[in-house]
Amino acid sequence: MSPKKTLAVLVVLLAAGGIYWFGAAGRKPDTAAPGDAMAAFVVKKDRPAVPDVSFADGAGTPLKISDWKGRVALVNLWATWCAPCRKEMPALAQLETTLGSKDFEVVAVSVDKKGAEASSAFLKEVKADNLKLYVDPSMAVYSSLQTIGLPTTLLIDRQGREIGRLIGPADWSSPEAQALIKSAIAEKE
Repeated sequence: MSPKKTLAVLVVLLAAGGIYWFGAAGRKPDTAAPGDAMAAFVVKKDRPAVPDVSFADGAGTPLKISDWKGRVALVNLWATWCAPCRKEMPALAQLETTLGSKDFEVVAVSVDKKGAEASSAFLKEVKADNLKLYVDPSMAVYSSLQTIGLPTTLLIDRQGREIGRLIGPADWSSPEAQALIKSAIAEKE
């Protein structure tokens, strides 16, 4: 990576950290109960359409976000080198075990440049190999979704619109997270 690209990535990561730690529009930490795992979840009032980004499954089959239309998807962007991703991945796997169905899937997309093999090994290592393997080593999905840090998780409704997002790790197996997902699943349109 060129020095200019390295500096640009560093600036983006520092900005993301600042936004995460000092708050962002839509967060309601003052109204959240102590320990509310979803306090940092930013709800999108207008529910914008999510760009139809492309990535692949572990076998290299091309996929797009629109492949989940008609279902609720929790799209999580992660990488093997991301320590908060490592911490959060078992909770995502537990959420998939608990709520995964024809109506809902955790779509964890690795943006790791090492590709599918390293990402698959990571999922096994952190005991999250019940999650389907999705990869985008080009990181195009990262920029297309206007992401500013890892992990970032978007909750997408059945019509392909963004309900909201959370930048940083979360306990996705918590009762608060499950209530958020169940509410999205309950919406039929």
